[in-house]
Amino acid sequence: MSLKSLLKAELVLAQQDIVSKKRVLESIADVVSNRLHCDNEAIYDALLGREKLGSTGIGNGIAIPHCRLESANQTAIVVMSLQTPIDFDSIDKRAVDLIFALIVPPQECDQHLSTLAKIAELAQSPDALDKLRAAQTNDDLFTVFDALI
Repeated sequence: MSLKSLLKAELVLAQQDIVSKKRVLESIADVVSNRLHCDNEAIYDALLGREKLGSTGIGNGIAIPHCRLESANQTAIVVMSLQTPIDFDSIDKRAVDLIFALIVPPQECDQHLSTLAKIAELAQSPDALDKLRAAQTNDDLFTVFDALI
């Protein structure tokens, strides 16, 4: 499954005023719960459970919180930028301001890994990251991310 086919405008959130990792995960759960018709607590718990295994902060100010969710009927990706970088326990100790969250049903594990790899690859491009960080509105962020994938 391609990243382009997963990208939905209502799951792209620019310049969010969120001040903690916990609030980021709660926000992701809230926006995804409607899209996947899942309980937001279940999504939050799954994301938090994955974070407890090790931070999904991959460096360069990027985090990729992700989880498998039994009740998910399809894969969802949330693209989010933050007004102010936050501590995400990243491997490089750098604060995070770009978040790419992935929630997948258990039967789509192979696609899950492929999608994570594509996002991690994108995160290695300083030019791409600068463009994402410069987006001030949800529409701008959607357009920039869509053009990069």
